[in-house]
Amino acid sequence: MEYVYAAMLLHKAGKEINEENLTRVLEAAGITPDPVRVKSLVAALSEIDIDEAIKATPMGMPAVATVAPPAAGPAEEEAKAAEEEEKKEEEEEKAEEEAMAGLASLFG
Repeated sequence: MEYVYAAMLLHKAGKEINEENLTRVLEAAGITPDPVRVKSLVAALSEIDIDEAIKATPMGMPAVATVAPPAAGPAEEEAKAAEEEEKKEEEEEKAEEEAMAGLASLFG
């Protein structure tokens, strides 16, 4: 993923995305670049209009989730608690029925 980020940084800076520039950016970030991956990314991006690809994505550019999901409200927490309680009751009823069936078999 860091290779793509480096390419996007070069694009945003208006620099050419080539093997030398991509390698420099990766090295500046403290990453030892894999020449094969650098070469394949440069080749893949040579046929793509990055600006058009960014516009074509639903939100402009894929973003890392930086916003925490909203906390569950009291109503949601109560609904979850009620649902869990129902499941427990059903399991207890099922266990009782199985126990009664076992007792019935003892007495014929």
